[in-house]
Amino acid sequence: MPFNCVFMGTPEFSASILSRLLAWPGCRISGVFTQPDRACGRGQKCKPTPVKALALEQGIAAYDPPHFKSQENIELLRALSPDVLLVAAYGLILPKAVLDVPKRGAINVHTSLLPKYRGAAPIQRAILAGENFTGVTIMRVEEQLDSGPILMQRAMAIGADESAGEVEMQLADLGSRLLIETLERLAQGKLSAIPQDHTQATYAAKVEKSEGRIDFNQPAQHVHNRIRAMTPRPGASFDWRAPDRDAPVRLSLLPGRIGPELAPGEASPGTILGLQGEELAVACADRAYLVPCLQPAGKKVQSARAFTCGYLNKLECR
Repeated sequence: MPFNCVFMGTPEFSASILSRLLAWPGCRISGVFTQPDRACGRGQKCKPTPVKALALEQGIAAYDPPHFKSQENIELLRALSPDVLLVAAYGLILPKAVLDVPKRGAINVHTSLLPKYRGAAPIQRAILAGENFTGVTIMRVEEQLDSGPILMQRAMAIGADESAGEVEMQLADLGSRLLIETLERLAQGKLSAIPQDHTQATYAAKVEKSEGRIDFNQPAQHVHNRIRAMTPRPGASFDWRAPDRDAPVRLSLLPGRIGPELAPGEASPGTILGLQGEELAVACADRAYLVPCLQPAGKKVQSARAFTCGYLNKLECR
């Protein structure tokens, strides 16, 4: 008999996991909880979260309480009588009153190798730190943030040029498969839990928009890691002062690659050196950073060559 499950999640990552669960016969999703609709875009129109949109498309009851401080919201969950509560990037702290509702407990999909990188932004923090590996941890949910015992865990390499968005989608696939494997073991009575070593815990704080500012006084590897970590959200940018413009132009950069070493005194950090092939070279503390495309504020994403033609008017464009 399949588990009666309630799913809690919010972004596209969560929706990807929910989609896999809906295709698996081992559980029945009787309802989803997600964060409230938020205004977005120029018109500030409210848009449902990816999880809510998928649930409504599939005819599943969707609830979006802003918190669980009221008994009324807890009763919404209790009425669904879940065997298991499945959590993936929900974005709300679950109090004990919620964790006590499911008969077989609450299980969370976390995108790090716990106890490292507990918190809201494990993928971005791992890339910022230059990590070569990350992974997925399936854990029991406890009141303390990401501190519950580990049920299953699997590692995954981070590609040297992969962005946070690319890593996130790979982890969503890995996480959904590992979550199903965990539920299969739970059904068979073969699931064991391993307590985390709390002395090894590190915290992955939420990424602030200001962290997307690029500091070219850093080595190119640091610049590369920051741009990768901030792509696609919140984006990585710097203010460039064009020779013929009074006000600086904010340029958002997509991940590129580390270029050749700079000669001493060749250019101050942040200087645009021009095209190298089809990539735009920007001086860092030690090397050039080569960008294939970028986006001036208020404009569409454009190739390095198009930017050079429009903003630098170099001979290469003629």
